[in-house]
Amino acid sequence: MTAPAWPFIPVPFGTPVVRSEGIYLYTKDGRRIIDAAGGAVITSVGHGRVEVAEATAKAMTDMTYACPPFPTPQRDALVDRLVERWLPKNLKRVWLASGGSEAVDGAMRLARHYQYLSGRHAKTKILYRDISYHGATLATLGISGHPGRRTGLEDMWVDQPAVPAPYPLRYAGDEPDMGKAYADAIEEVILAEGPDTVCALVAEAMTGSSGGAIVPPEGYWARVQEICKRHNVVLIIDEVMTGFGRTGTKFACDWAGITPDIMISGKSLACGYAPIVGVFASDEIVAPLNKGNTALMFYTYGGAVGPCAAALSVLDIMEREKLVERVAMMEGVMERALAPLRQHAHVAEVRGRGMLWGIEIVKDRATLEPFPMSANLTMGIINKGLSDGVYFYPAGTGQVRDVIVLGPPYITTEAEIEEIVAVLKTSIDFAVAKAMAH
Repeated sequence: MTAPAWPFIPVPFGTPVVRSEGIYLYTKDGRRIIDAAGGAVITSVGHGRVEVAEATAKAMTDMTYACPPFPTPQRDALVDRLVERWLPKNLKRVWLASGGSEAVDGAMRLARHYQYLSGRHAKTKILYRDISYHGATLATLGISGHPGRRTGLEDMWVDQPAVPAPYPLRYAGDEPDMGKAYADAIEEVILAEGPDTVCALVAEAMTGSSGGAIVPPEGYWARVQEICKRHNVVLIIDEVMTGFGRTGTKFACDWAGITPDIMISGKSLACGYAPIVGVFASDEIVAPLNKGNTALMFYTYGGAVGPCAAALSVLDIMEREKLVERVAMMEGVMERALAPLRQHAHVAEVRGRGMLWGIEIVKDRATLEPFPMSANLTMGIINKGLSDGVYFYPAGTGQVRDVIVLGPPYITTEAEIEEIVAVLKTSIDFAVAKAMAH
């Protein structure tokens, strides 16, 4: 049989999806599937919002394309809205890309420009956490703790130092203050590498799909920030997945108490209607570029007029319908609905905030022994869910595995959450029974 032209490697699930509306995907064979993953944890305002499509079409009719350095009405309006109503107060500068990988790459370059143009030429190393995913370019894979996506490419980037990611479920240290222990581990790496060589730390405020909605322990971020400041390490916070309301505040930085030097965010900015991600920085970080007459080189489609218009329309919806506040309210709904799974014989942990939750499945709850990779448990759960009308998001890195992520649209109702969780339990039971039988 002839292999399909796209994708290179066929996905192990999926009747073709022909349309979407609200929280639902509709397949070619006429089935309706709840999008409990929000696509790739992106579809926050829901599918099929006509006003977003109309705003995008008008912008692209008025102006097909303008090179990113040019001001346009759409870019100017979006930047103004972000700075005035959305971003953390210290982040006044905006640079736009069309995807998370591009944006993280841009943030890495910005941090290095800042250090170099400030006279700290030896500060070249960018620390990353050993459970993480920051993009699929060669540069961003080099700062992603995701073995499953790095295999065979390891010799193609500059090796960067890894630090332990906070993972409370599997914490094995002796220090009772878990937050302090994980933060101090970062300082140990900085000191071992040499503080004069460390440029930046890139990390998610709350670990997204790579670990499965891992919430950092208390005190962690306060200490990490103190360590970064003491050693003049730029703090880059990746909120591509958690930003624009996903965890119940505008950004996870808000509840985590983080004041980032640079922040990346974007999935829920345009909610899948158009490709756009922002790199947001403080005046302090950008100032040396002005003095050095050094521009942060743009990407061709960065801040394209259509995506800017789509993002503005999505922000209109979120503000008008108070969707960030709704996510904060729905956190309790999701926690209550998921609570019975905490007693499941093969569920190690249910964790999350807002409308981003992870469910980690193990072979043995007492020892946290996972199922073998050969069991392919995650895909068993995904496929069973699809057959029963719900799409879940597969999480993990290969080493971290068998974690299901829920990231449904912000408009999902309590009854729909209960339906999602009921199907999830059935799917876990089905996949576990099949794995145990082998």
